[in-house]
Amino acid sequence: MKNNETKGFAVNRRQLLVGTGALSLSSLLFPRNASAATGGILRVRSYSDLQVLDPAFMMSQSDQDIMQAIFTKLVARPAGDEWTWAPGDVESIEQLDEKTIAFKLRDQLGFTDGFGQVTADDVKFSFERIADPATGSAYAGDWAVLKEVEVKDTLSGVIHLTGPFAPLWTTTLPGSSGLIVSRKALAEVGGKITTKPVGQSGPYIMKEWQPKQRTVLVKNPDWKYEQGAYDEIHILPIEDEKTAEMGYEAGDLDYTWTAVSSIKRLKENPPADTTVIEKPSLAFVWLGMKNTTAPLDNQNVRRAIQHAIDTAAVVDAAYYGAASTATGIIAPGLSGHRDANLFAYDPDKARELLAAEGAEGITVTLDILNKTERLTAAQVIQANLADVGINCEIRQHDSGTFWNLGGAEADPNFPLQLYLSRFSMYPDPSWATAWFTTEQIGQWNWEHFSSEEFDELNKAGQLELDEAKRDEMYKRMQDIMEESGQYVFLTHEVVGVEYRNSVAPAIMPNAMPLFDKFKPA
Repeated sequence: MKNNETKGFAVNRRQLLVGTGALSLSSLLFPRNASAATGGILRVRSYSDLQVLDPAFMMSQSDQDIMQAIFTKLVARPAGDEWTWAPGDVESIEQLDEKTIAFKLRDQLGFTDGFGQVTADDVKFSFERIADPATGSAYAGDWAVLKEVEVKDTLSGVIHLTGPFAPLWTTTLPGSSGLIVSRKALAEVGGKITTKPVGQSGPYIMKEWQPKQRTVLVKNPDWKYEQGAYDEIHILPIEDEKTAEMGYEAGDLDYTWTAVSSIKRLKENPPADTTVIEKPSLAFVWLGMKNTTAPLDNQNVRRAIQHAIDTAAVVDAAYYGAASTATGIIAPGLSGHRDANLFAYDPDKARELLAAEGAEGITVTLDILNKTERLTAAQVIQANLADVGINCEIRQHDSGTFWNLGGAEADPNFPLQLYLSRFSMYPDPSWATAWFTTEQIGQWNWEHFSSEEFDELNKAGQLELDEAKRDEMYKRMQDIMEESGQYVFLTHEVVGVEYRNSVAPAIMPNAMPLFDKFKPA
């Protein structure tokens, strides 16, 4: 049995829900007598409503949080303070050599909706489907070196790779790209799962989804192995952390992320019977600039914006001094973390560049999620830009609108110019860079950034096992991004969590939750 363990972050290998009205409603939706302390109902906050429950097309970590509970996996991500992996729903899994992984599934795994046993052929279908360019999955890179999955018998198979793959055991197999869906179920629903999962096969199944109100998971009655600890898990999509804190204090939640700016206050004076913790974050927050629409099709204008933004002031204002500024998209402790940015805050240089281009007095738009911290950051950016002669209009959106602003289905009547975003991460630098390749234009590369050198380095970095070489590759990729003038790196944030003392949460080193592994304390 192979188990590549990674210590800490030093490893070898991503509108308010319905406002306070929803929180008042939640007290009616979630009866207080079904307490999390008894293993009845666990009430948790997610930062976004579910959008797509298909591993090949998921939109956010919120989707993955649900999918990890309702689908079978070969490899699991354990809770704890170390990035590691453990066997999932298998009798065995072993890497025979750098190109070959053998596995055998548990023999009593079944799909719901009458789709039968989970088989090695479903593993083959699931992994090859994501890797196949014809599928159009944004996560095809997770299986960039997949040759095929060979089916030995009903439960056994062999994953064949074309070569070594550094992220295999840290991000691909334990992540959403390692989840198993039913070949028969996908054929029946036309090849893609949307918001209604079919062929569920995990310890929990999704019973109910009320858009922008709650998702309800219940124990899978056909699950033959270790049972989930709660009868039901109610997931409330509350986008704004401050709103979630109010909901927690009102008794409507058992577990929530907090605003970064609230961590110090909550640690010093937590609500009754509450534990508050702080964890480092691998996520990255940045300002992106789309280069296909005037005036941002001019690199010197983009460079002026880079020099105009005081990143320290933005981060301090948005997070009340609780978070540090970033030097790129790769967090400290990971291969490829840079020591400094290439272009510093220099408003005089920004004015000089704008004057040279005759661009004084231009107007740009800045799109953000409707969240307190994002709005505060945007307002500082707006003031920075005004200081150098750029007018900036802030446009706020709920999550359903925001996450479609830059994709293939974006509304051409509202062209993207500047936007603030945050991506979740796993402990490998490839999970930071993968979304900015040329082939991601129309999917996650909203800036339309394109560099042949970047694309080549991104592919090479996934195959390189020498950490010193990988470190240099990923540093160079971030240099290329910044040199394009399309990025201002802001912060990796930190993560604050509060939960009832009656709950024993299962969270990863960066505080991402594993809801299906939560238990009563």
